[in-house]
Amino acid sequence: MPQFVIILFMKCIVTGGAGFIGSHLTDRLLAEGHEVLAIDNFAAGRPENIAHHKNNPRFSLARTDITELETIKPLFAGAETVFHLAALADIVPSIVDPVRYYRANVCGTMCVLEAARHAGARRLLYAASSSCYGMPEIIPTPETEETCPQYPYALTKYLGEQTVLHWGRVYGLETIALRLFNVYGTRSRTSGTYGAVFGVFLAQKLNGQPLTIVGDGAQTRDFTYVTDVADAFCRAAQSDLRHVVMNVGSGSTYSVNRLAELLGGPTVHIPKRPGEPDCTFADISKIRRLLKWEPKVSFETGVKTVLENIEYWREAPLWTPEKIAAATAEWFKYLK
Repeated sequence: MPQFVIILFMKCIVTGGAGFIGSHLTDRLLAEGHEVLAIDNFAAGRPENIAHHKNNPRFSLARTDITELETIKPLFAGAETVFHLAALADIVPSIVDPVRYYRANVCGTMCVLEAARHAGARRLLYAASSSCYGMPEIIPTPETEETCPQYPYALTKYLGEQTVLHWGRVYGLETIALRLFNVYGTRSRTSGTYGAVFGVFLAQKLNGQPLTIVGDGAQTRDFTYVTDVADAFCRAAQSDLRHVVMNVGSGSTYSVNRLAELLGGPTVHIPKRPGEPDCTFADISKIRRLLKWEPKVSFETGVKTVLENIEYWREAPLWTPEKIAAATAEWFKYLK
């Protein structure tokens, strides 16, 4: 069984530290007494997500791009643990511009690994994606399920995962990849691209517009609250595991119709999209066994917390059925 070691005053790097998951992880690490350097180019992250740490002497921010290896190398000096969360997300823009996604998610990951290696960092934890499973045949889906990415975002995140594991084996970095399932919560992305259902629904609710349900809404997702994900990263960092892949999920799966019901308001249905599974549901028996980790936030509690902070999405783009159809035209073109 793995051993757990609490390391005080550890210097941590969090790439994507001003982003959705990264800012919550930064909160957690600082609360535990660690020193944190957040690296973010603000392509998706927001200064507001970390503004409450600006006077914390154990927190610093470097506004730079992880693909610039020679620029980020000096930032890693003295770092013991690296949490690599920086990435381009969302399906539609990855289909439109796959080169940009490959550069950020694959080449960027390699640069982070090289910076960590040259600095002598001990551990690197990677935010992998459950999208690598594609349309899984086994539900709940274990880590042993065949990978079959359906679009460039999924492929680049999987290639990033494999790069992390390879660098670990060859260069001796203690690496762990956590395959995250449908993370939601406060501070989720408000970017201009058509993406995760929570951001789309919340902007629609704020503007008094109907929630756009894809297909019949019976499809289910393993919605996992963001603080549970941050907890999984911290738990993994404190273990002596290495070169391991583990799912991180909620322990259940919930329909889009149920989400719409909890958010409240009118709904409208739009066509089902190709390349999307009917169900995502993580088998989390491995992380339960190896890390004694358990999700703590129920779906109902998580949605309630998001609604209490709904003003965060005031500036998010408003997606109507017509705008969604235009934005996803490439999706239908390539993934029929």
